[in-house]
Amino acid sequence: MNKQTINDLSDAQVRGKRALVRVDFNVPLEHGRVADDTRIRAALPTIRALLDRGVRVILLSHLGRPKGKPEPKYSLEPVAARLDELLPNEHVVFVESTDTDEAIKATHDPANRVVLLENTRFLGGEETNDERLARGLAELGDFYVNDAFGSAHRAHASTEGVARYLQPAVAGLLMQKELDYLGRALENPHHPFVAVLGGAKISGKIDVIEQLLPKVDHLVIGGAMACTFFKAMGLETGKSLVESDRVDMAKELLARGGDKLVLPTDATVAPSLDAPQSAQAVPRDAIPADQAMFDVGPKSAAEFARIISGAKTVLWNGPMGVFETKPFDAGTRAVAEALAAATGKDATTIVGGGDSAAAVADLGLEDKMSHVSTGGGASLEFLEGKVLPGVAALDDKR
Repeated sequence: MNKQTINDLSDAQVRGKRALVRVDFNVPLEHGRVADDTRIRAALPTIRALLDRGVRVILLSHLGRPKGKPEPKYSLEPVAARLDELLPNEHVVFVESTDTDEAIKATHDPANRVVLLENTRFLGGEETNDERLARGLAELGDFYVNDAFGSAHRAHASTEGVARYLQPAVAGLLMQKELDYLGRALENPHHPFVAVLGGAKISGKIDVIEQLLPKVDHLVIGGAMACTFFKAMGLETGKSLVESDRVDMAKELLARGGDKLVLPTDATVAPSLDAPQSAQAVPRDAIPADQAMFDVGPKSAAEFARIISGAKTVLWNGPMGVFETKPFDAGTRAVAEALAAATGKDATTIVGGGDSAAAVADLGLEDKMSHVSTGGGASLEFLEGKVLPGVAALDDKR
């Protein structure tokens, strides 16, 4: 990674100073409590590393999609309560505003070692990257740390704008880890390098396929997007989700990909998602006209697992089927378990956020992966080769 991190800053630059840290605390809330604290825990190494160096930590985050004004259901107050529990030796101070005199006063109080300010998206200028707001946010700290990889693909005032007015502007430890793992997979992977792509739509993954195809040894395709390839092969797809405007593109990718592209050889089908008891496995050229594919079939799941087992680097983005509904979770489970086994054999395994990360969490296999990305959209854009504004704004290594 060619960006400076908190580890590149000298003691003189940080001790006794205020670090304005953009984190990604966009977590699910239920009944006024945090339902899943994964993203909060992911930021703890950076928070603790700064506290250990005598830094006061001022935290910024968004939550949900409020429309540029306060909405109580999107308040970060429950997040502050959970963070307080996760930092037993600290008292987390929650401030009900962000770019106000009250917020600035709270950041200057030497007794406040950890401060969480209210949702940045309660501010009208956040998502438009308003310059006045960015300058105002810069008043809240003495240097800037971006540890919110999940928001790095957005050029917002708290992710990109503020870095222009508050220096040094460096990456946190989570951001560094994300960029190191994903960057290495793209730039210098150990071979065999296998990419597993799933999910509903080929259109959402087309740029990733373009980026990865020249670099991988195998590109495994699952999920409903496989049906668009089936259609391109002239196969019956029944009521399956097919992107008819992408069939020609799929044909071109099939011709270009050759043996590298690995498609399912069978499918688990049913008349509808509401009839899982009618699920059956059929060869890919025998999908009934009145049924839809909701998962890859058992032969495909076994073949995908076999390919993964021989890999040194595996990148996975997108489930193999509708994993939230049994029995259509079997393909996704097979891939997740194969990645876990490959990790145990010293392969580097990277799960690219979003639904894949949710599936791995549901299966209790997070700790069995080399890296589970905290950013669905951000990891996809990074893998597409796009510049992430929140990363580009940080200081380069000298």
